[in-house]
Amino acid sequence: MAGHSKWANIKRQKARVDAKRGSTFTRLSRAIIVAARTGLPDPAGNFQLRAAIDKARAAGVPNENIERAIAKGAGTWTDGNTLEEIRYEGYGPGGVAILIEAMTDNRNRTAGDIRAAFNKYGGNLGETGCVGWMFTQKGVVTVCRPDGKAIDEEQLLEACVEANADTYELVTLGEDGNIPGAEVYTTVANLNDLSQVLTAQGYRIDSAEARWFPNNTVEVTDASQARSLLRLMDALDALDDVQSLTANFEMDEELVSLSTV
Repeated sequence: MAGHSKWANIKRQKARVDAKRGSTFTRLSRAIIVAARTGLPDPAGNFQLRAAIDKARAAGVPNENIERAIAKGAGTWTDGNTLEEIRYEGYGPGGVAILIEAMTDNRNRTAGDIRAAFNKYGGNLGETGCVGWMFTQKGVVTVCRPDGKAIDEEQLLEACVEANADTYELVTLGEDGNIPGAEVYTTVANLNDLSQVLTAQGYRIDSAEARWFPNNTVEVTDASQARSLLRLMDALDALDDVQSLTANFEMDEELVSLSTV
């Protein structure tokens, strides 16, 4: 919808003017642990791990932290803390559905932090499954050209067909939002193949991840509701235990600007 933004776009825009609280070393290290635990602890044979390592390095995570995270995922390093993945679901102001994936070594702490954020900004933490059916998980590969020039859509479309991608969306990347790029969507199982095809076609891979998408969206038009909702999303996104966050709302870009002043 022209002039409207979903949460993924709003988050990208806000990251250019706010401190990037979501990309903490803790969160990036935990993503490496998950990848190493669910596959081979070798990035050469584990695409998810390789992508997590690349993202951590781009954010400045030291190699020592990365190696320790891989070892923890592989089970060769232990500090007495066992991490587990948990999904939380709830409703924001106006009944907006919110889906949260977290990794924690303390369920009580994480649930308490998430519940406190919901309560503070007019939302409600619900039971598992209360909103999960409203979302579908997809694979997303974010790319740009190494020379920073605009994406050739015809060439990108050919790559998408070759790699069995579903569709794509042009986006802007970089801290100043001045790098033209694209998000290419596929199944989670096809992430590795898609990334390889796009790399072979000369694109630079900015990120490759599994991401939840709402099946339908709710338009937020009330300024007060928009302000509370964005503050809730920011509060949840700032928690170290939160690995991913999505919601099923859209709002006018002017309303986003007014609500984040």
